[in-house]
Amino acid sequence: MPAVEDAPRRRRRPAYRRRLRSRIVLSFLLLGFGLTSLFAFAAVYLSDKVEEQTVGQALKHNVDEYAARFMKDHDAEWAPLNDFRAIVYGPDKRANVPPEWAELPTGVYKINGEEGGEAFVYRLVVKKDKDYWFFLAQNLTRADEIRSRMIRALILSVGVFTVISLLVGLWAASRVMSPVTELAQRLRRSGRSAQPEALASHFAEDEVGELARALDDYAERLTDVVRRDREFNADVSHELRTPLAVIRGAAELMLARSDLDQKARARLQRIQRAEQQCTDLIGALLLLSRNERGHGAADVGRIAEQLLDAHRGQLGGKPLELRLDGAPGQLVVDAPEAAVTVALSNLVGNAVKYTQQGEVVVRLGESAVDVIDSGPGLSAEDAARLFERGYRGSHAEHTQGGGIGLSIVRRLCALYGWRVRVVPGADRGVVASLRFES
Repeated sequence: MPAVEDAPRRRRRPAYRRRLRSRIVLSFLLLGFGLTSLFAFAAVYLSDKVEEQTVGQALKHNVDEYAARFMKDHDAEWAPLNDFRAIVYGPDKRANVPPEWAELPTGVYKINGEEGGEAFVYRLVVKKDKDYWFFLAQNLTRADEIRSRMIRALILSVGVFTVISLLVGLWAASRVMSPVTELAQRLRRSGRSAQPEALASHFAEDEVGELARALDDYAERLTDVVRRDREFNADVSHELRTPLAVIRGAAELMLARSDLDQKARARLQRIQRAEQQCTDLIGALLLLSRNERGHGAADVGRIAEQLLDAHRGQLGGKPLELRLDGAPGQLVVDAPEAAVTVALSNLVGNAVKYTQQGEVVVRLGESAVDVIDSGPGLSAEDAARLFERGYRGSHAEHTQGGGIGLSIVRRLCALYGWRVRVVPGADRGVVASLRFES
């Protein structure tokens, strides 16, 4: 059966402290890299297309013109440029055509070749008619070297512009996030005081100023709620303590009478215990509502002994033994007795409530107290929802309660840094541990 533990929650720092700023910088970086990369790709692509269309068409026009002149006068001379070579093959010279040229139809081609042990690239223009085949080859080796240098230059420009985009992104993120950071710092400082500082007056009429005004409005409404809550708690505490004091005084006066029978004395003692329990609960709830730790020297052994004595008078013939394993003075906690009493009372009360026979043992340790019972145990659903406010266990069908006791224990543990843990017993029942770690 899984254990149920409620520990004080610690604040976690965000994984990305500058997450919004990082997003802005990353956006500029990707934008710069994407645009420059797209520009470089477009430059290379358009260069290839322009070269293919303009140079290829010019070469094709030249070879057509030369073919026409050659057909008119076979002795016509044509002086090509240094990087060009023009060759004509007649019907009786077809066997001399290079094999890679022979199968090519009329058109323009880019071919990789080798001559004198050196690789080179050339563009070949082919024109074939019934009798003569005309070939015009253009050496592109130097042009390819220039193209390679241009591509390297474009890659370098992509890197340069990406770095520039990164710097611009850092600058822009700093400018954009500066008012947001200032707003967060002012809000953090304002949260440390009882009266929050007005934020909107420190910011311009922009989105950050609008956020500051919304926070001012929220802080004003929240302050009003807290003020009314504190006034309500103070009023309730005052109004409840007065009748409780009257009840306590009346019970003490009645118990002081010597002619009181045993049955009436037992009922008055029960009233006295209920008044003390109510007083402790009011004190603990006030501490929770103010979210402030009280101090004191609470003797856990003495409190446990009083709680067990109180429950012995309410067993009503149930075959259940209540036992304290330890002694008063063994464990003293720096906290008000009301807080320790409420926390331990809920654990002992649950153990007594759900255990029909056997024993409930309160065991004192060096810095902890365990409440061990021989009840029906802990179900899987109880293990998952035991500390939820309003949840009543699977064995609570015939018992009274609103299901808020362990919720109060959880809140007290969060306030004082204690730990409460509920696990199944070795054979049966439940072991509830309250550890005073701070």
